[in-house]
Amino acid sequence: MTRDSGDRLVYSSEAGRICPACGRRITVCDCRGKGARARIAARDAAEAEKASDGIVRVGRSTKGRGGKVVTTVCGVPGGEAAQKALAAELKRSCGTGGSVKDGVIEIQGEHRDTLVRELEARGFKVKRAG
Repeated sequence: MTRDSGDRLVYSSEAGRICPACGRRITVCDCRGKGARARIAARDAAEAEKASDGIVRVGRSTKGRGGKVVTTVCGVPGGEAAQKALAAELKRSCGTGGSVKDGVIEIQGEHRDTLVRELEARGFKVKRAG
């Protein structure tokens, strides 16, 4: 077991999962019912927003898809709900399916030109990636 100077558990092979908010084992965590997960999600979203440079990147990917082409849209500002709403509108404009995974909008098929035009019309600063 390793501890840092603040007496907070850093690593333990015997404790199992550790609460990121209080540093205690999940089974004895005091903050679980007090909105800790919401605070952690808000903090992660704020860090992701800071990491973004304000440019939406539209790319093309075939990795892990059996050779099928997927157009990806990365760097869209806003939360998950805003990304899902934008993905629904983009899918409608392309006439195809898609999804949002880990903050990346995936549209089935090769639609980079259409998506670049659509996103620029909505006021985003867009770059073609790849």
